[in-house]
Order: sequence, then structure tokens, then C-alpha cells
Amino acid sequence: MKIGEHNFIQQLQLQNEKALLYVIDKYGGLLMSIIRKQLFGIPHRQEECFNDVLLKIWQNISDFDERKNTFKNWAAAVTRYRAIDYLRQYQREVATVDIDDTVIVKEDRILARMIERELSEEVEMMLDSLKPVDRELFMKLYVEEQSMEQVSRETGMKQEVIYNHLSRSKRKLRRQFGIERGV
Repeated sequence: MKIGEHNFIQQLQLQNEKALLYVIDKYGGLLMSIIRKQLFGIPHRQEECFNDVLLKIWQNISDFDERKNTFKNWAAAVTRYRAIDYLRQYQREVATVDIDDTVIVKEDRILARMIERELSEEVEMMLDSLKPVDRELFMKLYVEEQSMEQVSRETGMKQEVIYNHLSRSKRKLRRQFGIERGV
């Protein structure tokens, strides 16, 4: 059976490896450019990330819904989030390297700041889509790491109301950005 634009999603769902090869041929350049943009400072991780993205697409094709989004956009979102996960993983590795076994390089600190700035921009973009009240709650709880009681006192809102705001906001972010974090 010939795999093409009209049947590759169905064939991916049937776990046909030829459909994955079609995805690589058709969308590989786009996916790789997203990875390169996110992981420009750590080129040795780009190929690994690309392979991981293909695996995520293969494993989670059942989550793709044609009514909500195009495959191209869905695959791009999967790629972007996997690349961000690789950035976070790299940050943790840089932070936990044994000082006796390595020479500290100035570039690592610069790269770490660039990665942190990139992640911060991602979070800002996501939070900008929320209502001001919800954005403030997210900032207080997750960025400033205030306790729920402290936020409740400062805002004059009951904790149950805050939990409801957070729950609706998280649902909205998941819906708006198309995929669950695990993908």
C-alpha cells in the first residue's frame, strides 16, 4: 500500500512503519528546524531529540484529532515541548556536574542563562493567554512559590476559589497549546 497525504495518519495509527518514514520525509525538515531553534546551544542533543520526537508521535498518534488541529501543527507542538524538555534536562545536568570532574567554562553559564531566558519566554507566552487574575495566581503560587494560605490572605479569595481558578486555567492552557505535558 502506498502511503500518502490522504492515509498516513490512519497508517500511523495502525503502526505501519512506512507511515513514519512518510512523516520523516514530509515533516522531518520542519521538526528538525524547531529542534535546532530550541537546542541551538547543544547540537549534540538535537539528533537524539529528533528521534525522541518521532517516538512520541508514533506512541501518541491516537491523541491527534483532525478536528482540532492539522497534523503539521500537532507534530510541531510535540516537537517544541520535547525540545523544551531536553533544555530542562540539560539545565539539570549542568547544575549537577561534579566540580572535581570538570572544568567550569564561562560558556556554560551563558548558555544556561540563554536557556533560562528561553524557558521564561515560553512561560510568559503561555501566561499571557490567561485572565489577569489567573495570571497573578499562577505567578504567586508557581513563580514566587507562595503558600496557598498566603495567596488567599493577599487576594482575599477563599482557597477553594483559587483552586477552581487554577484548575480552569490549567485546562485552558492544555486546550490552547494542544497537548498534554507527557507528549
